Amino acid sequence: MQIGIIGIGEMGGTIARRLRERGHSVRVANSRGPEAVKQFADEIGADAADIYGAVEGADVVLLSMPFPAAAKLPSDLFNRAAQGVVIIDTANYYPDVRDPHIPEIDAEMPESVWVSRQLGRPIFKALNSIMFHALSELSKPEGSPDRLAIPVAGENARAKQIVMGLVNDMGFDPVDGGSLEESWRQQPSTPAYCCDYGAEKTLEGIRAAVKGKAEKIRDNAWRENYGRLFADKPAYADVHAAVIALNRSLNPL
Repeated sequence: MQIGIIGIGEMGGTIARRLRERGHSVRVANSRGPEAVKQFADEIGADAADIYGAVEGADVVLLSMPFPAAAKLPSDLFNRAAQGVVIIDTANYYPDVRDPHIPEIDAEMPESVWVSRQLGRPIFKALNSIMFHALSELSKPEGSPDRLAIPVAGENARAKQIVMGLVNDMGFDPVDGGSLEESWRQQPSTPAYCCDYGAEKTLEGIRAAVKGKAEKIRDNAWRENYGRLFADKPAYADVHAAVIALNRSLNPL
């Protein structure tokens, strides 16, 4: 499968590496052009491209940029995209931590619905609810009893199966997160978000989400405790277990 990835930070870079390891053809890009991503592309055996090159001819395009950047993508970016291209939003909205406030989302529009409207295209929300460390280090073969799960939200059934297949390829159990309008159930500080649960518990977390509750947790208890975990700038691998424990404690199931 031909996959384009825009953004090669911690998450985008990890996704690109995992998909190349699984034999997919990958093009990577960022806002600074092909030369800025060439070293990484060469390292993982991908092709360096600009953002247009990442999209053109791709079966799947993953957006792994800083969340507000979706509004700055060129309006003609997908004009030469393959018919039926599947677009996946992997980003999350963290106002006052790293992102400016977006009034529509602050008024409870689901994050990926906002992204879809910026693009003028249907999209899926997936791979946003797992930490890059887990994506890199905690994959398991299909059928493993302790395999972690990742929810996928979006409408088109055929395209959703493609997204779920990629999740499975990367070593995780895909679970159906419902429609894009329901994707708020896997946003930051919801019960299914970045808790390293298996499929059954992830679905339980999706069902347990309460509209408007996560934002209060994110902006108060999560922000205070997360900042404390990283106050001494530890290596992320050293605090991953503590991050997961924090997220679970804020939404016990």
